[in-house]
Amino acid sequence: MSTDTAPVPSSSTELLFRPRQLRELVRGVPWLGNLDEDQLEALLEDSEVRTLKTREWLFRQDAPAKWLYVVISGAVRLVRSAGDGRLATIRCVERGGTLGELSMVSSAGVYLYSAEALRRTHVLTIPAARCREIMDRQPACRAEFMSRLALELTERLEDMALLTQADAMARLVSYILRQLPAGRARSPRVVRLTIPKRWLAAQLAMTPETLSRLLARLREEGVINIDRQRLVVLDEQKLRDLMLSDD
Repeated sequence: MSTDTAPVPSSSTELLFRPRQLRELVRGVPWLGNLDEDQLEALLEDSEVRTLKTREWLFRQDAPAKWLYVVISGAVRLVRSAGDGRLATIRCVERGGTLGELSMVSSAGVYLYSAEALRRTHVLTIPAARCREIMDRQPACRAEFMSRLALELTERLEDMALLTQADAMARLVSYILRQLPAGRARSPRVVRLTIPKRWLAAQLAMTPETLSRLLARLREEGVINIDRQRLVVLDEQKLRDLMLSDD
């Protein structure tokens, strides 16, 4: 495994590039989680680490999809170009998230969106051909891939429904609820706001000023509390009721 650009030397950064951490990162991808040790090592041998600067494009929409990516650190914004040339933010991807997998089912073999680094970001670059080979040889990997793809498409349909039918508060509340950890823990539940607010606002189809105003409203009503990058849900039921009342 090679590196495209060496990371800035630091104890916390260097840990992310150790073989054990990279193996765990790949195993965290659901449709690659069933690979045995030899298969995993072979995949990593064909992969490389790439470093992106802030606002650098990883790939562009409609470009040939030769690579798939797993985010090691940092954050990447996925955008799709509309017919009039405007860029619509789809979502933001952080550590452990995958990029470019939709190209695997594209008959044209191209990326269906563009990807831009929001800050200094490291990604693991995996040849798309190797991933196709794995799915051809491993029915379990292929089945899991299709299952995750169905989930991804369902989430994007939900996004479309919100953007076309719901008001700004409903979009924000829906986003918060979807970010909550699985299960219904009794203690306050936390959502990490690690992407810049301007990009979160763009993802939710609102201005940064509107996002700040709505977050302030939720805080004033005792529904949430915000401490730097931690959004704590204090009253989940009230949050759900608020979304319904704002329809």
